[in-house]
Amino acid sequence: MPSSPTITLQSVTGVDVELRIAGAGSRSYAFVIDWHIRLILALAWLFTALFLYAGTANLFDSIGSRGMSQMIVWAPAAAVYLLYHPILEIVMRGSTPGKRMAGVRIVSRTGDIPSTGALLLRNVFRIVDNLPFAYLLGLAVVIFTEQHVRIGDLAAGTLLVHDEAGAVKSFDGLRTDTRANGLSPQSADLIHELLDRWWVLEETKRVDIARSLILRVDATTSAEALLLKNSQQLRSHLQALLSGNAA
Repeated sequence: MPSSPTITLQSVTGVDVELRIAGAGSRSYAFVIDWHIRLILALAWLFTALFLYAGTANLFDSIGSRGMSQMIVWAPAAAVYLLYHPILEIVMRGSTPGKRMAGVRIVSRTGDIPSTGALLLRNVFRIVDNLPFAYLLGLAVVIFTEQHVRIGDLAAGTLLVHDEAGAVKSFDGLRTDTRANGLSPQSADLIHELLDRWWVLEETKRVDIARSLILRVDATTSAEALLLKNSQQLRSHLQALLSGNAA
């Protein structure tokens, strides 16, 4: 088994890029940073709410709402601590402040940004990874599996990879460096190449690639456009993107 396993990120250009899978050390580093951040945030709310509650306790008690007031104090602190990872991983598209500082990010097994469902499932399994305590089970699985995955990754089909500055990231990175028509040069090149190869690709293959490419380079595409299955309509949409006239 190689000391530093990799996955290959494929694109329609035919240029494959290897992403190095993060091991237990990088995972632990990112987790420790995130753990301190979420603990500080939860405690900051808790102490602020307790301070405010101390000044209004008599008012709440007089109207018989002491239990509700205590819930207002404790529930947000618990929510910050428990929902830190799932919310930030969804909003930051597979990353968190700790992961960014550690230079890692979450990807799907195809090297793309994981879906919201996959990220949520991955976090649900933190309960299992945490057994018997302090992530011992999750850490053991990471150490002894070929791709250094924890149980949550196995369930969600995700990997943790090094986010190296020189590596080509997922297709989502094609949204950067946009021009007047909303496409980056890399995006335009990919669309041109796909259109050039359009008629030599199998029907299902060209449809899958076209829909995937539209999803990643056109942030304003409607849900209806992403559900198109007619290859000619998808081809027209890609041509419209190049001309800057896509809806």
